[in-house]
Amino acid sequence: MTILIFSKTHSRVSTQLCSHLPEKIMGVKSFLQEFESPIDPDRLFKALILDSCNLCPKLLPQYIKSIDIIEGDGGVGSIKQINFAQGPGIHFKYAKYRVDELDMENFKCRYTITEGDVLGEKLKSIEYEVKFVADHGGCICKMLSEYYSDQELEFKDEDIEFGKERATEMYKVVEAYLLTNPLSYL
Repeated sequence: MTILIFSKTHSRVSTQLCSHLPEKIMGVKSFLQEFESPIDPDRLFKALILDSCNLCPKLLPQYIKSIDIIEGDGGVGSIKQINFAQGPGIHFKYAKYRVDELDMENFKCRYTITEGDVLGEKLKSIEYEVKFVADHGGCICKMLSEYYSDQELEFKDEDIEFGKERATEMYKVVEAYLLTNPLSYL
């Protein structure tokens, strides 16, 4: 897995090179993660993006209670709300996000978290761009996360690692489901 960190005011750096230093920044802080998967991009896009409201709460009930469409039909411009399960290690109750782009041909999605306790007091929004790129019978999932703030933010290694682990776990659970259910999401 490749993790890159960059900001609009700093040049691109690898977390492996600067992992011992907390980074403080105002403006936009970006993280790029890449995951390899043996699943083709079409199936992962359908499962993780198009049907996330149904599949994610089913496969990850320890983290996600529900994903509800608040406004729209689920497509571009729709507002969705993730309601997190409550229990040990779960620090958030909900997050509302807007679907900004759904590119079915290129297996790309963009969405913005605009509300919820995941933003805390310092973040204005978090924008995500997820793209599945075909690669040797499977795909590479590229996820760009951009954190927007007008205050100084500090990103600690443990916070970055926690986010990476949760994202990896979610992808691996869905991947395992698709491997054991080869006729799903064709």
